[in-house]
Order: sequence, then C-alpha cells, then structure tokens
Amino acid sequence: MRLLVTRPEPQGEQTASVLRAQGHDVVNAPLMRIETLDVDFGAGPWTAITVTSANAIRAIIPHRRRAEILALPMFVVGQRTAQAAREAGFANGTSADGDADGLAALIAKNLPPESVLLYLAGEDRKNDLAEMLRPAGISVHTIVVYRAAVEAALPEIALERLTAGTIDGVLHFSRRSAAAFVDTAQGRAGWDNSLKCHHFCLSMQVAEPLVQAGAKHIHVATAPDEASVLDLVGQG
Repeated sequence: MRLLVTRPEPQGEQTASVLRAQGHDVVNAPLMRIETLDVDFGAGPWTAITVTSANAIRAIIPHRRRAEILALPMFVVGQRTAQAAREAGFANGTSADGDADGLAALIAKNLPPESVLLYLAGEDRKNDLAEMLRPAGISVHTIVVYRAAVEAALPEIALERLTAGTIDGVLHFSRRSAAAFVDTAQGRAGWDNSLKCHHFCLSMQVAEPLVQAGAKHIHVATAPDEASVLDLVGQG
C-alpha cells in the first residue's frame, strides 16, 4: 500500500521503517513535534517512577538529575517505552504491556500503600493516573517533561501525493494529529482523495476528527498500540 505516517519523530520514522520492510510505499509526514521541557522534579523522595511514553524517557536523558532518576524502579506502559528506558540506562523497568489501566494495576500490585510515585508525563494526556492509584493508597507526583506541538502544515510531498490520489492510507496515532491532518488538508486540492482513502487509527477517540470530517474508510485498532495499528494495515 501507499501510506502516509503522521507520527512525530522519532516514532514516525520508526513506524515508516517497519512498514517499508513489509513492502509498503511510505511517506513520513509528522504533524506534531515533541518539545522537551527543562523542569524541576521536586525534592522527593520517591518510591518509584512511571512513564507512559518513550518521549518522557528521551526528555530526561539530558536532565541534570538523570542519575538519581535512573536509580529508581520504573513502571512503563508498553514494550516500545520499555525499550527506550533500557537504551537510556534504566535496568530495573517493568512493563504493563498494555494501556493506562494495566499500568495502574501493575503499580498497585507491586508498590505498598503510602508509596510516592514520580510520574514523568506529557502535557496532553487523557488518563488521571493519580486518581486511578488513589484507592491503592499510592500518591502520584506528576511532572510534565514534554509537550506535543502541532506543525503548521503537511509536508509538500504529502500534499502532492494526496492531491494526485497516490496515497491509499493514512496512519493516525493521536486525536490531535488526526485533527491536524483534517485542518491542514481540508479545503485543498485533493481533499476528496483524503476522504476516500483508508484511515488507520489507534483508537476511536483518535478517529473522531476523521469521522466528523466525513472520511469514508476508518479502521480502529483493537488495542491502543503500534502493533495493532500495523495489523490494521495488513488487513487493509
């Protein structure tokens, strides 16, 4: 298939590389960029640390308190984040292999009541981990270490391919990037082609802007992870 990947870097190129290895023709067209924030974590002490994105791992690599953070037990949401943690030097990470609910259950199972968890988070997040762990008696200290900023437009090559009708499918991994796709493509030449092609979405929430825009062929992953989105492409 001829595909457009809208993820921010470096995840976008990682996904594009997997798809190319499977024989697809891929245009990498990030609609978001990740901005790292220089923040103060606070005094601590913390029982453990948790992250729900590899972007948070990358954000703390240059931080002045990296060594202190590396010494803490870590809980992560999935294997891609676990891999980034290992590459950054975290030797004692545990993965939930799932979503935020699975991560909260893993933390509650492994930490005693009155534990204090340092959560290094993104600015835009849909789950309240502190609320999820309150019944277990675990306090969550949330620090925003990165944010995702919307790019002003699709790259020219992506617009050219959409206009020419030479894109069969678009991969969407966040609601904001799906909305940005609609905003940057809507009204341009080739918009009808954008509506007619296949849209492979991480979740129904991600798909909402496309539904509202009138996209014809929307496919939603059975689980909110990259592997499930890639499975959709294989089925398409």
